[in-house]
Amino acid sequence: MNHFDSITLNKKNGQHLYIQLYNNIKDLIKSGSIKSQSKLPPIRKLANILEVNNVTVVSAYKLLEREGYVYKKVGSGTFVKDMNTRDIQNIVINEDVSSIGDNPNEYKKQGNLNNVINFASTAPTPNLFPVNDFKQVINEVLDRDGGNAFVYQESQGYYPLRASIHQYLEGYNIKSNINDIQIISGAQQGIDILTKSLVDYGDIVFTESPTYTGAIAAFKSREAKIIEIPIKEDGIDIISLENKLKNFRPKFIYVMPNFQNPTGYTYSKEKKERILKLAKEYNTYIIEDDYLSDLKFNDNKSYTLKSIDEEDRVIYIKSFSKIFMPGLRLAFMIIPKAIYTDVLSAKHTSDIFTSGLIQRAFDIYLRKGIWKKHIINMETLYKKRLEKMTESLKKHLPKNVKWGKPNGGLNFWISLPNGYSSNELYKLCSKNGIIFVPGSLFYVDQKDNQHFRLSIASIDWDEIDLSVKKLSNLIRQFLEDSNEGQIPMDVYTPFL
Repeated sequence: MNHFDSITLNKKNGQHLYIQLYNNIKDLIKSGSIKSQSKLPPIRKLANILEVNNVTVVSAYKLLEREGYVYKKVGSGTFVKDMNTRDIQNIVINEDVSSIGDNPNEYKKQGNLNNVINFASTAPTPNLFPVNDFKQVINEVLDRDGGNAFVYQESQGYYPLRASIHQYLEGYNIKSNINDIQIISGAQQGIDILTKSLVDYGDIVFTESPTYTGAIAAFKSREAKIIEIPIKEDGIDIISLENKLKNFRPKFIYVMPNFQNPTGYTYSKEKKERILKLAKEYNTYIIEDDYLSDLKFNDNKSYTLKSIDEEDRVIYIKSFSKIFMPGLRLAFMIIPKAIYTDVLSAKHTSDIFTSGLIQRAFDIYLRKGIWKKHIINMETLYKKRLEKMTESLKKHLPKNVKWGKPNGGLNFWISLPNGYSSNELYKLCSKNGIIFVPGSLFYVDQKDNQHFRLSIASIDWDEIDLSVKKLSNLIRQFLEDSNEGQIPMDVYTPFL
């Protein structure tokens, strides 16, 4: 508490007290006076020490969290974030898009790199975009609709596109009503809209652990209490989930049952059925983020929760842009009737409607079967990459580094031996022209750990073996320098 005793706030200098407090604590964190993972004083206690009201401390803590200096743990308090994690997050800002941005040469210049091997991005490279096909449907829309292609659309979405999606879903055994389909500007917007619709300050939400960083950010933005449920190779830990449901009442459970991000795991049939029963028993919703179920690489059926949802408990989100053209930002949701009005209102206040031109073009794209052709092409291409990646990891990766082959999707979840830091490995690799996403970014508290994610989205087939070999040599070097690569015992949390 000594460092906090030294904080002085000037009530006469014109600057808000909470801003002064924020700057004081930030400086203590950045200088190392307050160590990472240290717990900040309880709000009331610090308010008494500084002779300010509780709101001042609450506002300062909120600003520290928003700026990435601290994190909250449900029922435990506010803790200082590892600054290494914060620095890495500033580089890998959004793991959905290319982590080297629009100008790879600038990244190379900044990092003094001759070449960038990008295992971080989950977006396809621009050479895979179906530009010619999309140019044709855009021209067809403009010839057919003229200026009408640019008028305001209804917030719910262009009706013919919703009808096309309704028909498209029949091929996945998903029963839907056209009026339950909501067009959105990407899956991330869908998560954000649902959070605004369903979550108030202090409400509880459940997520898989680890999980998608964008979902964590959306839930945190509403000051939700996020409870993490460990995920295993066959899906979410059902025993842990049920135990948590006995003690908490979440607004929803956020899951990715097929080729989960970041792990690549797929739920077993038993777990898919069980989670639906639990949602009914404990009267909650499930947000199913259908991340990449289209990209399956074996004959096993990767059916969705929504396809077996008989109680209207599943809120289904599906993005078309992930393996199409990410910049288009096009996705949809199927909304249970009980919450539809609230969701539609949140969409309207978010951006009124999704681009009418893009909706009209994609409607033709679906109706003419061009989307199916594109999916088949991407599935063939990514299957070759996945097989090559599997072969290369087996050949080059040190034996004490654990990983598993996914049945689909784009991601491999890699684990260093217990106690080793993927954040420190990231620093070494980025200096040598390789980037990936450290596991810390997929957890609510963003603690350093031994896991990291490799994606095959932006690595060409003929580059995979040499890239994995280079990565493996760096990992081997890293593990040999054992003292430098280990996580301090007060920071390390084992993967459950």
